Amino acid sequence: MLRNQIDKIRLLFRKDRESYLCFYRILGFYPRNIRLYEQALLHKSTSVRSEKGRPLNNERLEFLGDAILDAIVGDIVYKRFEGKREGFLTNIRSKIVQRETLNKLAVEIGLDKLIKYSTRSSSHNSYMYGNAFEAFIGAIYLDQGYERCKQFMEQRIINRYIDLDKISRKEVNFKSKLIEWSQKSKMEVSFELIEQFLDKDSNPVFQTEVRIEGLPAGTGTGYSKKESQQNAAQMAIKKVKDPVFITTINESKTSQSAMTDESEAETDTDSELELENTSKESLPADSETAMA
Repeated sequence: MLRNQIDKIRLLFRKDRESYLCFYRILGFYPRNIRLYEQALLHKSTSVRSEKGRPLNNERLEFLGDAILDAIVGDIVYKRFEGKREGFLTNIRSKIVQRETLNKLAVEIGLDKLIKYSTRSSSHNSYMYGNAFEAFIGAIYLDQGYERCKQFMEQRIINRYIDLDKISRKEVNFKSKLIEWSQKSKMEVSFELIEQFLDKDSNPVFQTEVRIEGLPAGTGTGYSKKESQQNAAQMAIKKVKDPVFITTINESKTSQSAMTDESEAETDTDSELELENTSKESLPADSETAMA
């Protein structure tokens, strides 16, 4: 509190006080090194360079923020859900730090209006805003330390925008859910990357198809392989609730099993014939005469 008052007084004498006030509204405190926050909002498509001529963007801060965010959310979730198992805690954390959630949080706090990027490379929102949010977390950590960063996440993000009790009941990890279903149902599930292309802004897009017992069960696209797999799995989960589709899968599985058994039987017969012929060819000449 005292530091904020001191920073507020210093702010009166700064030419860039509008920028400080802008970040204060988001953070709840005044930045010490405002350059970190400005860099966190620089998309790689910009042509900004440092004094040494190096490209200046938010990729390094994003890398750091990703790790710090995982640690902080893990810390908060661990203390909130006492006695819960590791798998439950991991699932809750993944729901909070997933791309879709981070994108929404960036928009909620107004980062989407502050990000600087090239108009020629206007990335998809879920690709750019979520990255900027992670970079912003990295900037807070470098500027203020872990505890202040955790305080920001807890008080100004989670308490305002995330209902932990509700999110703990929401099923999001569709891929894990589908794999769990396949193991219980003894069905073979595979995830196939069927296409990879660039969107109109040159961002990589992945398309994945889920196959159950070799039959297409759902397709999904996303700006990462993981996202496309989740979307495909979500479609497949809906599909396996259809009795007609389940019947088709079972028929396919039975047919494939019968074909496999038939193929193995033919292989065994061929092996026996080959062994019999080999035995005859290996008999001595006098034995053949005696047999004649």
